[in-house]
Amino acid sequence: MIQPAQDLTGIIGGLLAELRGGAAPPVALDAELERDLGIDSLARVELTLRIERAFGVRLPEESVVAARTVRDLLAALAAAAPRLAPDIAQEAPLARAAGAIGEPKDAATLLDVLAWHAARHAQRLHVALLENDAPAQPLTYGELAAECGAAARGLRRHGLEPGEAVVIMLPTGRAFFQAFLGVLAAGGVPVPIYPPFRWSQIEEHLRRQAGIVDNCAAAMLVTMAGAQAAARLLQAQVPALRHVVTVDDLMGTAGPAPALVPGSQDTALLQYTSGSTGQPKGVVLTHANLLANIRAMGEAVGAAAEDVCVSWLPLYHDMGLIGAWLGSFYYGVPLVLIPTQAFLARPARWLWAIHRYRGTLSAAPNFAYEILAAKVPEDELRGLDLSSWRVAFNGAEPVRAATLERFARRFAPFGFDARAATPVYGLAECAVGLTFPPLGRGPLIDAGGIVSCGRPLPGHQVRVVDEGGREAPERVEGRVEFRGPSATAGYFNNPQATRALARGEWLDTGDLGYIAQGELYITGRVKDVIIRGGQHIHPYDLEEAVGALAGVRKGCVAVFGATDRASGTERVVVVAETRLAEAEARQALRRRIAELALAHLGAPADDIVLAGARVVLKTSSGKIRRAACRELYERGILGAAQRPVALQLASLALSGSLGALRRLARRIGGWLYGVYLWLLFALAAAVGAAVLCVLPGKGARERWTHAVALALMRLSRLEVRVHGAARLPAIFATNHASYVDSLILAAVLPAGPHFVAKRELASVPFAGWLLPRFGTRFVERFATQAAIEDARELTDAARAGESLVMFPEGTFTRAPGVGAFHMSAFVAAAQSGCPVVPVALRGTRSVLRAGAWLPRRAPVEVFIGEPLAPHGTGWSDALALRDEARRTVLADCGEAHGAC
Repeated sequence: MIQPAQDLTGIIGGLLAELRGGAAPPVALDAELERDLGIDSLARVELTLRIERAFGVRLPEESVVAARTVRDLLAALAAAAPRLAPDIAQEAPLARAAGAIGEPKDAATLLDVLAWHAARHAQRLHVALLENDAPAQPLTYGELAAECGAAARGLRRHGLEPGEAVVIMLPTGRAFFQAFLGVLAAGGVPVPIYPPFRWSQIEEHLRRQAGIVDNCAAAMLVTMAGAQAAARLLQAQVPALRHVVTVDDLMGTAGPAPALVPGSQDTALLQYTSGSTGQPKGVVLTHANLLANIRAMGEAVGAAAEDVCVSWLPLYHDMGLIGAWLGSFYYGVPLVLIPTQAFLARPARWLWAIHRYRGTLSAAPNFAYEILAAKVPEDELRGLDLSSWRVAFNGAEPVRAATLERFARRFAPFGFDARAATPVYGLAECAVGLTFPPLGRGPLIDAGGIVSCGRPLPGHQVRVVDEGGREAPERVEGRVEFRGPSATAGYFNNPQATRALARGEWLDTGDLGYIAQGELYITGRVKDVIIRGGQHIHPYDLEEAVGALAGVRKGCVAVFGATDRASGTERVVVVAETRLAEAEARQALRRRIAELALAHLGAPADDIVLAGARVVLKTSSGKIRRAACRELYERGILGAAQRPVALQLASLALSGSLGALRRLARRIGGWLYGVYLWLLFALAAAVGAAVLCVLPGKGARERWTHAVALALMRLSRLEVRVHGAARLPAIFATNHASYVDSLILAAVLPAGPHFVAKRELASVPFAGWLLPRFGTRFVERFATQAAIEDARELTDAARAGESLVMFPEGTFTRAPGVGAFHMSAFVAAAQSGCPVVPVALRGTRSVLRAGAWLPRRAPVEVFIGEPLAPHGTGWSDALALRDEARRTVLADCGEAHGAC
């Protein structure tokens, strides 16, 4: 074992010497690959290839991915199999569809798409999941429909309410599909986030994810068994997170699937941006947004069921989630899925999957094409056939012309057609895709090596504007804006970011670019541009040049502008990771970086920081987080030593404990507040009832009731905001969400309107005596003769000029949503000629939900709409009133679930 250990450490030392640009110190067997040696995911790919080539073996992929130390790699080497040429006959190609199957053109939601496929071809293959070298695990549409139904029942059993967010922290696998569609079927909103892969960065990972979980107010988190410990730490940071479960915890629940029917405008996904230029933001995407994008992309590439899609992209990222999975899901395209970590362990696996399963559609960021073009040894490609690959998407990061050329040149002998290379552009705010080039044209490269990203997808528009918001001429750089059916309505629970996104009907992509002959060329991110002395400086080319220097860790360079308060401009800062330790070598590297900065920028860099490994921050998709690096630099803590895992976990545990204490204090305060409100209500009821007994006139009792309700609302310290003004006489039609609705309306509406309540209350002790004293009318809710007579009485009262407050839903539930409106209020309005005033209550459900008896403080808003005059006395006129009133209430109440 001595010789293999020496050879292995020698290989690692050689790689480190290249990364550092000089001799590397001896490599200890217990050195941690990432923390001590600075070997990240991409460097690990290179290391794996060198070990296999030197020892003539094929390393076990699971062991390579899980290896933490050099000793772990040595153990993986001992278990390695002899290196053999790939067995290209290992699995037969996927069975082609027997004729065209069409597409679900009438589907309004993703659940409609699933039902369409399951009803027509339940046994059709949806996903073939590849795990290492094991046979593919098939998943059919019928199996997916049954399993997501079971997951939905489990979610409802755990208390998930319609409209609540569920975070999905799962790797690529069957469980992800079950959880995602199960959340939708249960009425929830899925929020994918990436699971922790490196314990060395667990604290930063969980704190970033805690921001997402807190922002979306997730009620549940679905994860894998191995990540439950990390998820519990996350739960301690977020008070709203009630349950942490695995998919296995959800399955096995008997009974029918939840009877929930989402609409096309309901939220289908909260896609959190990667945070490469700031804090992550939750992009709200409806079913209509997603389906519009999928259909537009499918039209652009001629997608059909005869295609085969191959993907290793992570499902928590929009390109893998929407572009690969949901696109294949919609068109009935079999999806061959490779776990992301399996690709990183052996990149050639991606190409061999395309070969074996005759893949026609596949996508990846630029770095993946670069690895395959430059790193994979020739003997791993012997016998490879890529002639079936008709669309090779390149997106999610800047597309490099040199990479496109290298990849096409290397794989032309293996059947790859250079015209299949398809650089594309998109963003989460447009679901995923925005511009595609003409099919089969191949890359179009402009001056300076800038690659065209194509033309807008069908139904979408793109423009470039100058700093004044005016559309820029051809080939003039400016901000890229877009609009179309895939465009988000904004960011969840982030009105400030939403306002910054919108430019009237257009949305700001945050990118810079120009248009030439109708095609879009992206030149950079707006926030990454450095402005010094009026000159706009893009960081990308300098980062790439510095990253190519010996001694600099490739892909670990950040160039950004830092505020210079003295001059009012920006200082150019270059941060480059290196392992060089000798002063002379570091000084030589610094001089070389300074020369490159002068050559690329036309001016010297103001500060060059030579940092250790993992100082340059990156997103989950590998993009440089320049804004985050800038923030740490300006605070003087960029490159602060990373704490040991034990200290990170202790910090998280302490933070969670302090959070638990704060939540306990809030719960005690909330309990005391609830008791205070009940005492206040009891006092108001006693005093109010006593005075009502002696007040002689109806008008006096109405004014007294209004005054008591107003005083009670003010003393409760509820924050109530009223939008609009009420004018009498009218029939007020309002949604019903809580027992406090009547109190709020009695306080904010002028004295005079009489509430209409269910007749059951008339038999309740005390209430049955008190309510009629201030004019409450009782009606029968069911289809009896008494109900007909009550409706006539309401019509007569409205005709006589009496104002009424009615809850057309009849009752309320714990779950958010506006139910069907009954007709009595609108029939009375139509027959009496009295206008209907729609009133929307927002927030009262949070004050006191159905089934709860302890009120809570929560902001309440009351939206009083414009009066709706009836246009006749007939049934159709009453229906028109009902539909218009309900549309107005839906628009303002914030709970747009349910159906008429």
